[in-house]
Amino acid sequence: MLKLFALLLLASAPVWAAPAPAAAEPPPYRLGADDIAVVINRNDPYSQEVGAYYAKVHQVPAENIIEIDLPVKAEITPAELEKARTQLNNRLGHNIEALALAWTQPWKVSCQSITSAFTLGLTTGVCQNSCAPTPPSAYFNSPSVRPWQEVGLRPSMLLAADNVANARAMIDRGVAAWGTQPRANAWFVQTADKARSVRAPMFPRDQYIAQLKLTVHRVQAESISNQKDIVVYETGRATVDDINTLGFVPGALADHLTSYGGVITGPNGQMSILHWLDAGATASYGTVSEPCSHPQKFPHPQVLLLHYLAGATAVEAYWKSVAWPAQGLFVGDPLAAPYRRLSAFK
Repeated sequence: MLKLFALLLLASAPVWAAPAPAAAEPPPYRLGADDIAVVINRNDPYSQEVGAYYAKVHQVPAENIIEIDLPVKAEITPAELEKARTQLNNRLGHNIEALALAWTQPWKVSCQSITSAFTLGLTTGVCQNSCAPTPPSAYFNSPSVRPWQEVGLRPSMLLAADNVANARAMIDRGVAAWGTQPRANAWFVQTADKARSVRAPMFPRDQYIAQLKLTVHRVQAESISNQKDIVVYETGRATVDDINTLGFVPGALADHLTSYGGVITGPNGQMSILHWLDAGATASYGTVSEPCSHPQKFPHPQVLLLHYLAGATAVEAYWKSVAWPAQGLFVGDPLAAPYRRLSAFK
């Protein structure tokens, strides 16, 4: 594992540098159900049903289930956010390290995602120039295994889906993923869309990692089709073709770099990241306002793969991979962890 930890980040030359890990060994990841709060909107029947199901199947302690009041609409105001965050923060214990936000709407606060708003608070000025850099995350590529205690933030993920049945299926995949160490494939696909392929120089090289039974594919194509056992799929297009022909393993991460993938309700002319979950992925990421192709606003492919293979949960790996997360929406099962070493923590 030590060789793997050093290998992946050296596999290619990124156009913007990921900071080196603080230690040569991968972090001893241990985030689990005792460390996460399930946040339920008492005004939303979807939230109540999905939140209760999540807590049940992941065995989240009852004291970690917190109800708040939110409007059920795509976008909320800064005042509505602060009211809800105050309700939440008054209930959170210091043992809580991450948040599972159990709803689909709201997903946006002004030009900021709901996940970054709950984790980081309101970032002012994003709407004035959404193409500008946003504040860097102290959690980016961090060696931390206790984000609240060590970094001072609680990474969050939205349990979003088109309906309750799809949400339950996504959660079931997250539960099934735990510690499976699957024989799998990671795909990094560079398309002809140059603006949306700015991450391509950061893609890891083709390789087979024997100790993890993982094959890494770096290809140039508009999409892949009829592939199976996929644990990671990253690409850049407004809409990704053929995803319904693919077979994802439980816990799979998949995302596409485009402007409005995080617009998860209503038409926007681009593919919603919920389509990845519909196709069988367990977590995804997309921006809710125009990011202007800054790679720092999207998952760094090597950092994402590195931490996920080291045993991080989906919420840890995805949050650690985004340097400027203000506009980015994290969706899926935060506790999915196919490469977690099985232990008393689950």
